[in-house]
Parts: sequence; structure tokens; C-alpha cells
Amino acid sequence: MKTLSRKVFPALISFGLVLFTANVTAEPASHRNLAKEEANRQLVIHFYNQFFNQHKVEQAAKVLAEDYIQHNPDVPDGKAPLLDYFEGYFKTHPQSRADIVRSATDNDLVFLHVHSVENADDRGQAVVDIFRVENGVIVEHWDVIQAVPETSANDNTMF
Repeated sequence: MKTLSRKVFPALISFGLVLFTANVTAEPASHRNLAKEEANRQLVIHFYNQFFNQHKVEQAAKVLAEDYIQHNPDVPDGKAPLLDYFEGYFKTHPQSRADIVRSATDNDLVFLHVHSVENADDRGQAVVDIFRVENGVIVEHWDVIQAVPETSANDNTMF
């Protein structure tokens, strides 16, 4: 087998990346139901504010599926275990808040970028929550959580 010249190999790699990228891009907006996505976004934001900021756990949970799927390893699957977990958390952290900084949607997914704190003195955590909504009910959740550091190697904020 012949070896590829140093000029041809990078070009083939670039061509392959272009083909790969073309296959993994998001679905065109014309195939998305933006009105439904916005309804899902509003549903999740309303749930989130009731649940994490007002601590109205039972009221907020009306939009959670009974068989709610949880991907955070610290929280069990199911609506009832989620409620139990956070009712206990809110009793020990009554000043906790989770302020939504930005939100986005992609079909049945709603993404929230959140600044979560336990109290006024807490620097908190940067959180990305991802919810899957099906038929007007939150059925699944993922999150990525990172502590807000005291110092940073750059002048950018996490929000």
C-alpha cells in the first residue's frame, strides 16, 4: 500500500471531518415544531421556579411523570423519590435558589443554564439541566454541575 503524501493526508482528514460534521448537525428548524418547543420551555421554567425557588415541591411536581427517569447519580428514578430527596434538602437548605440564566430547546429537550446557591454567602454552582418533555410532562432529566471557584484563570464569568 502506498503511503499518502503529507499534502494529501491532511486534505483527506479535513474532507472526512466535513462529512462527519454534516451528518451530526441539528435537524433543520423547518422540521421542528417551535411552538411546541416554546410550550415545553415555559413548562420547564415554570416547574423549575416553583420547585427550586419557591420550594413548592408538590405543586411543581404535577408536571413530572410518575416513572420520571433521573440521570443524576445522587437522585433515584421516579417522581416520589425525587420529591422525597428535595423535600429533605429544602428543609436543611431553606434559602437555596436556582436562578435560570438562559434556556434553549431542541425538539423534546429543554436546556437550562443555572446559577444555584444554598444561601446568600454561597458562590454556588454552575448547572446545566436538560429535561425531556413528552406530552406536556417532564419524563427525563440530566445535569452537569460545576462549583463556582473563588478565583479563575480568566476574567470571564461562568454565567
